[in-house]
Order: sequence, then structure tokens, then C-alpha cells
Amino acid sequence: MKTFSKKSILFPLLLACLIFSCKDLSELNENPNGVAPETVNPNLILPTILTEAARAYVNLGYQDIAGVVQHTQKDAWASGHNDYDWGGNQNWNPYYDILRNNDLLYKRSVELNLEFQQGVSLVMKSFVFGLITDLWGDAPYTDALKGEVGGTENILPAFDGQDKIYAGIIADLEKANTLLSNSKADYPGIVDNVDVYYGGNPEKWRKMANSLLLRYYMRLSEKQPDIAKAGIEKIVANAGQYPIITSESDDAAMSFPGNSDGDSWPANAVYDASGSNYRRIKMCATFVEKLQALKDPRLGIWANKVEVPLVVDATLPPKTDKIVDGKRYLSPDKVGTEQIDTDPEYVGLPPSFSALPSAYNLNPTPGQTSYNPHVSFLNDIYKAAKGPLLKARLISAAEVHFILAEAGLKGWSAGVAKDHYEAGIKASLNTWTVGSTYSAYIAQPAVAFNQTIKQVIEQKWIAGWTAATEAWFDYRRTGIPELHAGPAAKRDVLPVRFYYMQDELQINKANAESAVSKLEITVYSQADKGNSAWSKPWVVQGTKKPW
Repeated sequence: MKTFSKKSILFPLLLACLIFSCKDLSELNENPNGVAPETVNPNLILPTILTEAARAYVNLGYQDIAGVVQHTQKDAWASGHNDYDWGGNQNWNPYYDILRNNDLLYKRSVELNLEFQQGVSLVMKSFVFGLITDLWGDAPYTDALKGEVGGTENILPAFDGQDKIYAGIIADLEKANTLLSNSKADYPGIVDNVDVYYGGNPEKWRKMANSLLLRYYMRLSEKQPDIAKAGIEKIVANAGQYPIITSESDDAAMSFPGNSDGDSWPANAVYDASGSNYRRIKMCATFVEKLQALKDPRLGIWANKVEVPLVVDATLPPKTDKIVDGKRYLSPDKVGTEQIDTDPEYVGLPPSFSALPSAYNLNPTPGQTSYNPHVSFLNDIYKAAKGPLLKARLISAAEVHFILAEAGLKGWSAGVAKDHYEAGIKASLNTWTVGSTYSAYIAQPAVAFNQTIKQVIEQKWIAGWTAATEAWFDYRRTGIPELHAGPAAKRDVLPVRFYYMQDELQINKANAESAVSKLEITVYSQADKGNSAWSKPWVVQGTKKPW
């Protein structure tokens, strides 16, 4: 072992003192490029919170949850998307990471008396905690985000019940509405370009806060109808005090810069050089057939037509299988008992069709590169890293109008249900650049308002394209649309929640097990028992919904 004299140690220290002017040596451990949490400007934190929350939301609504609500299906790597084979793989840590940053944003904004940033922080806290409880059920809330304080109760926090979390969300949104009630000139410290949703506009953030209030009141409408009714009626009756999103120009939405894989539209074909992630996602037959039945102009915006339609012709000689003028002609014997779709324009994959969904519709290369010319790909716009329609939409005018239409049909004082229903459709059509078709679209007997909640929720489901999480929560609450699991699905019905992840069950064992014990085990929970995607959380317990 080497030994060192005091002289050999002191010399480099003296040299360091000469170089660094004998500053306090503790300063040598400070990162000159870093910012201490206790001194950070809130505007430096805000962009990360907004972008990460938006990315998390669109990744759900464009990926696996789009499979649950049958907007899309995948023809490869499909077990999670199509079949709900999730296990314990869902991880809420990224959501709590957002919340930790947001908590710092709020604390620093309070210290600096920046009310705009405080209001924005409360809106985002509500949005992310709302997403956590909507997806999992009970979750750490009151004692979450306190790990740095120390103590077992903070490092391993208890789970709050959904009722308490929703109540806290509503209270925070009410507070945000007050904090954001002044004009922009009254708020110091706003930096427009760090706000990737609204460019530092307090009025629009206030509308987002109150629109989220409507969302969460409606979420409680089956479980706590009196609270939901009173909350929605209060907002509608006091429009000046509670402005809401009524125009698509006020939608809470984020565009993508498209400069790298991390800031681009998910599953694009620019940074995925093979394009396989784009190609795997196909339209779901459930969605395609509903849009076709309604002659919905949005279908052509969202999907490509099939490249090679199938034509089965009984007059052809046996064993005929040929392509003529861009169509594949088949004699009946070549089809046999296969389930096929010969629609000449749009063909979707049936939900959870099989363990090999790429084989659907007589794909000549099943399982290879997800290329099937007989099924509709998504529109080519979804290959791009960015574009005018490629946005993460957190809440929209369409959703708000459909909420108020449903409230009106429930007999609540929420405005004229027909007006809101039609306004919701119009907002969605405008968003997807086909607003000029509005009059013809709503004139169709199948679209003209028929005074039913079923019709409202189905149109809301359609308008929820790429934001499918809300459609899932609506389905869970109402059973609408009447979606059915396919033959390869893990269960015979659609799931209603995410599994608690294994890390939480092992590390925070007592609290996690307590939360699991409060879930309602159903006949579909099966071997998963309590912690199942088919065990009902509090918000649907006792409602007999969705199944």
C-alpha cells in the first residue's frame, strides 16, 4: 500500500488555492452549469412540466389506450395494444417525476409571489394527479412528493382514496381559477415562449382550469351525482366567474418541434428509419365502420385508403389469385373460411383478431415488416415528426361541449343539449380541417340530434381521436360505445384500470396492499385477484358500469 506524507497532500491543495484564489473549497463541488432548486427561476421549470405532461398524455391516447377504445389496432407487437396483456408493466414514476418538478414550480412561485405561475402549477398538478387516479385508482396524493423530508410516512406514502383525490383536484382547480382571474399586465414574471400551450395567456389557462373542473365533475356523475350536478350548474350559471373553453382556438394543445425523437410526434417514420412503429398501427374495424356508417369526413384525414382492395368473384376459375388494375381478384376457394373485408376504400383490423393480426385479410406477407396492402394504414401525416394536425390535445372545446350536452340530457341546468352536441361536432370538424362539411354531416338522420346520451358519448368517442384516454374513462363510466373484446383478448370484456406496478407492491408493500384491498374484485379479475385491470376502482364501484 502506498503512503503519503502531509507535504505530498498539502502541495496540491496549496496549488488549488492559488488557481482558485483560495475560495471556500466547498464551492468546488458546485456545478457552474446547474441551478439550485432553492434559487431556480420558475420559468426554467415550466417548459419541462408542460412538454412531459403533454407527451405522456398523447402517448397514452395514441398508443395502447387507442387500442382499448378500438380507435386503432396493431398488427405486430400487439398484445398490449390489442389484447390488454399488460401485467404489471404500467409505471407511474414518470407521472410523479412531472409532479415533483411541478411541486418545485409551485413552491418557488409562492416564494416569489408569482400568481400566474402558481395558477398554472395548480392546473398541471390537477391534470397529472387526475390522470394517475383515473388510470390506477387510489394513489399516493396527500403524502406524495415529500420524500426529501424523510421519515417512513413520506418515503413510503399512504394511498389516498379516489374520492379524496378528486375532491383535492376540484379544490386546486377552484384556487387556480381565482389565481388566474387577472389580466396579463397584472402578472409579473410571465415569459411567453416558455408556455408551450398558451404563450403566457392567463385567460386561456383559466379556461383550461374550469374546463377540467367540468371533466372531473362529470367523472363523478355516476358515483356522486349531487356533487357533479351542483358543480357543473355553478360553472354554467356563473360564466363570467368561470370562463370555459368553447372554441377550438382555446384548446389546451401542444405542437411538436420535430427536431429529435424526443420532441416529435410518437411513432413517426422520420426518427424511426425503418418506419415499423408507424406501420404497425392500423385503423380498427370498429372505428372505421362507425365512421363509414356516418359518412364521416374525418376518416380520410385519419386514415389512408387500402392500397390493394380485395375482390372475391365467384365467376373466376378455381385457384385464381391475381392482381389486375390495382385490385386483388380471388376465386372463393382461395378465400375458404377466412374472415375478410372487401371494402374498396377503408379496411380496419378487427379488435383483438388473433395472435397473428398481421395475417388479416389474406396479407401476402403475414408477420413481415407489418406491411399489409389490404388494410388501411394511418394517414401519411402520422409518418411525420411534426405537422399542423400533430398535436397533443389535453382538453378541447369539443370535449367541453359534449360534457355540457350530456349534463343537459341528465336534466341539469347546463344549457341546451342539442346546441352543445352540435357545437362539439363542429369544433372537432374544424380541428381536423373539415369544418365546411358540418351542415351536411349533422343533417344525416344518424347524426341529427336524437336526445340520447348514447349519441353524445359516441360522437365524443369519435372526437377523441389521438386523445383516447378520455374515451376510455367515458366508456368505463357509461358503457358507451358498446365495445366488445375480440377473441384473442386477455378477458372477455374491456379493462377498467391499470395494474399497480410490482415495484410499488414490493417496496411500499403495506400501503399498496391496502389500496388493492379496496378494489372490487369481479368475475373477470380471475387469477389477478385484487390487483387486476378488471377489478373496479371506487369511481365505478356500485354503478354496474361498464359491465
